Amino acid sequence: MQTRTLGTTGPAVSALGLGAMGMSGAYGEADRAESIATVHAALETGVTLIDTGDFYAMGHNELLIAESLRGRDRDGYQLSVKFGMMRGPGPEFGGMDGRPEAVKNFLAYSLTRLGTDHIDIYRPARLDPAIPIEETVGAIKEMIDAGYVRHLGLSEVDAATIRRAHAVHPVADLQIEYSLISRAVEADILPTLRELGIGLTAYGVLSRGLISGHWSVGHTAGPGDSRGFSPRFSSGNVEHNLALVEALRQVADAKGCTVAQLAIAWVAAQGDDIVPLVGARTRERLAEALPAMDLILTADDLADIEKAVPPGAARGDRYPSAFMSGLGAGN
Repeated sequence: MQTRTLGTTGPAVSALGLGAMGMSGAYGEADRAESIATVHAALETGVTLIDTGDFYAMGHNELLIAESLRGRDRDGYQLSVKFGMMRGPGPEFGGMDGRPEAVKNFLAYSLTRLGTDHIDIYRPARLDPAIPIEETVGAIKEMIDAGYVRHLGLSEVDAATIRRAHAVHPVADLQIEYSLISRAVEADILPTLRELGIGLTAYGVLSRGLISGHWSVGHTAGPGDSRGFSPRFSSGNVEHNLALVEALRQVADAKGCTVAQLAIAWVAAQGDDIVPLVGARTRERLAEALPAMDLILTADDLADIEKAVPPGAARGDRYPSAFMSGLGAGN
């Protein structure tokens, strides 16, 4: 497994990271044993960056990751943790809490659930509009100084917020959605990151499976699957978006790879400062994703991919309208 360094101040991590959200029910019921086996398989193949959030099934995901990592050398992997998203006992979300005292409280719970004495990259999941980012980042800086956190990360914030946070403490990376059909980051955010020496960890590289090559017209989201509320999967939009996938499949076939591998490789090819995260819930999906990091895309390949899926070609927002206002970039 290749490695990439997150910005000028962040850690060296595997060039492909594992996003664990789907292991805790975001896309319907997951198999616990298979999830743990997938984490083990990822580690054994050199994947060291594991991304989770304290609000993924209200702590379930952190406990699952802790179980998966028990007995492993703590220096052999990096934990990226998002915090601050408020939840209720049902499916509802209650906004963000970025107060300094809340930051420390969230961190204490995450350290306990994860069974570790430090978190490698700690980041607010979204911007709290009621709390200046300087205050939230200042609290994380205190936790870095105290040894509980190694690096500061951000998630889904705009260029201006990145600059304000970076002025308080160096930011290692921004986590944000970036894929062939989610390219808003390219306008202002990615240039800002590169100016400041900040890395990017890209989630949603397969757009929640939409551009994986495994979703088909007529397929419906099952119980508990958040894709049932996603505009890009809705009737009318999904048919258009899957037509883009079929165009991409022609490029993949000519390249001798799968659609998913091509989509992951495209994100990785946008710069050595970018680390794609794959939300593999099974060893099968992980095994499919891994060869993408060895896939070399030529200028002609990239041109063919752009022709198949031009910027802005997808239909539908990447989140339901209620969540779009809290994002640092649009589609």
